[in-house]
Amino acid sequence: MRLSRRTVLKGAGALPLLAGNFSFPARAQMTSPPAAAEVPPILFVHGNGDHAALWITTLWRMESNGVAGDRLFAINFTDPLARTDDKVEQPNRSSSEDQRRELGEAIKALKSRTGTLRVALVGNSRGGNAIRSYIRNGGSADVSHAVLCGVPNHGVYDWDDGLGNEFNGRGPFLRGLNEGESEVTPGTAFLTLRSDGLDKYAQPDGRFVGKPGTPTGITSEGPALKGATNLVLGAIDHRETAFHPRAFREIHKFIAGREPSRIEIVAEAEVRLSGLVTGTPGGVQTNRPVSGASVDVYRVSAETGERMGGPIHGSQTGADGRWGPARVDPAWYLEIVLTSPGSVVTHFYRSPFPRSSDIVHLRAARPLGPADAGAGAVILMSRPRGYFGLPRDVVLIDGKEPADVKPGVPTDSVTTLRLPAPQAGRPVVALFNQERIAARAWPAAENRIAVAELTY
Repeated sequence: MRLSRRTVLKGAGALPLLAGNFSFPARAQMTSPPAAAEVPPILFVHGNGDHAALWITTLWRMESNGVAGDRLFAINFTDPLARTDDKVEQPNRSSSEDQRRELGEAIKALKSRTGTLRVALVGNSRGGNAIRSYIRNGGSADVSHAVLCGVPNHGVYDWDDGLGNEFNGRGPFLRGLNEGESEVTPGTAFLTLRSDGLDKYAQPDGRFVGKPGTPTGITSEGPALKGATNLVLGAIDHRETAFHPRAFREIHKFIAGREPSRIEIVAEAEVRLSGLVTGTPGGVQTNRPVSGASVDVYRVSAETGERMGGPIHGSQTGADGRWGPARVDPAWYLEIVLTSPGSVVTHFYRSPFPRSSDIVHLRAARPLGPADAGAGAVILMSRPRGYFGLPRDVVLIDGKEPADVKPGVPTDSVTTLRLPAPQAGRPVVALFNQERIAARAWPAAENRIAVAELTY
């Protein structure tokens, strides 16, 4: 596909901190010259079932390029999972109209608190649906730039069945967004970012949506829009269209009107971490706060995951679900223990946090189930900002390539290791390309799961 010329619209504004259903990084030390005044405040919009924390590396990279932390925001949709049928209510799931309304409220609050006339929006996957819907339904005057990352703009499939589903390209929601000679709304600059064939939601075969051998009517060009600047990023997966360094470059360049000065994340001298504890009622992922949850943070050995002394932070959530802040060194590997009412005790093992963040959001791991019966310990390796691609990536847990990660188009973001009872307590190393995390195998009999959560 030929790449159209980039159109850059400019806005202005300075932002104080914003309350409400937003997340924003703590004020950071300036590590490079301030961004030029034409860069508008940026609101990052997550995808289906996700939360603001997925944007953490993007925010750090923006800050490392001189964009002030108080100009960068990430929204948490209350109920991030889409309904099976957009018009039929489901507990703890949202309609496309719910998402549009919640995004609109966030934009309105942002403008009201800052006096800024226009903001930039960056969305991944379903988040792009809300962005397009808001802009098309009268919101163009509020939005200078819209960056749509791996958004299924023409659907995940184009079928006569399930026309009420938000992701059906033949359904009324997407047909309404795509009708007309142009598929973008005048007055807002649009950029789409897509994969060159490795996005599991832009595939010609229905095997990724439960119908192998059935044509979807969608190709890898599905995220492209008539009238937008459409860029192909290469062999990256669905989530990486938003969170990969290659995606960051294009997001920054499109909104700021210039190349970023650096891609690497510049560390701060002291780091403060906090976030939300959210729940999964009935197994449904939500961003509803959980009260009465305990969060304890430990410094651990990079080699073994063993604790290096007592907790460096301990807190209990109130009605707002917030934990922290914890003060840590940017070189420390961490264990974050979440004890949430009615949930498995979850031991998160994390690589060092180079910069402060208040979107270190926590959800308890999934419950121990029948597949875990007889296991002495269960360890999950999780990659929230991308999928495990084999043979594209080096993916090893406990020294072996995981058997439950399918090769080819990357589709899996979590892999599970089960160890026999005598091995509970020993270290387990999770390796993804150049990121290495050592976790400990906690006894499943105590209703505990360890999660080696990758940052990159």
